[in-house]
Amino acid sequence: MLLLRQRRFPRSRVSVRAAREFTLATLTKWGVTSRHEDVKLCVSELATSAVLHGVPPGRQCLLRLSLQDDLLKVEVLDSGDGSPEVREPDPDGCGGRGLYLVRELADEFGTVDHSLGKTVWAVLKVAVASDDGRSGA
Repeated sequence: MLLLRQRRFPRSRVSVRAAREFTLATLTKWGVTSRHEDVKLCVSELATSAVLHGVPPGRQCLLRLSLQDDLLKVEVLDSGDGSPEVREPDPDGCGGRGLYLVRELADEFGTVDHSLGKTVWAVLKVAVASDDGRSGA
């Protein structure tokens, strides 16, 4: 069964924390028992990248979480121009590590360009508690 939750966030730095909190609540609801820190870091980095580089002023980004069996997919959609690129981190630099971290933590990672904007996604294999009462609502 596919479980799906999504939420829109404004172009604001406080949206990153709100995205992490939404993600943690969703993981808990779905009975995901592993990789919470990896998932939260991926959400933080993808949301930060969208807020700083992908979401035009006055618009929002969309965080979509889906779980099928033991695969959790995190997607962040924005309507901005440009394609994100993974850069090798500069040991002396203070930034530019976000997508590198996502690529290293996720089991799969990629981007999809749209006519307006893009989706940046990561898939992580997680453990899920056996609970027939889970719902995607």
